[in-house]
Amino acid sequence: MVKGKVLQFRQGRKTVYEKHFLIEVEGSEDRKQAEKLVGKEVSWKSPAGKIIKGKISGAHGGKGVVRAIFEKGLPGQAVTTEVEVK
Repeated sequence: MVKGKVLQFRQGRKTVYEKHFLIEVEGSEDRKQAEKLVGKEVSWKSPAGKIIKGKISGAHGGKGVVRAIFEKGLPGQAVTTEVEVK
């Protein structure tokens, strides 16, 4: 199990994708390492104890950041919190 950090919603100039998040994973330094994580499961635990699951869909940029799509949208408070990559 690897830890990661939620960086931001995936967004365009005029749109925000509520279920898509950018995640910085520990140990992932470049795009090649990030692409190895595609398909892995991600889980975020809320302060109330509820777990929201998602899946890594692809690499984002060249610095090891990945995109994850969650089954439900995460709340805004999830930004800068930790997730687990299985």
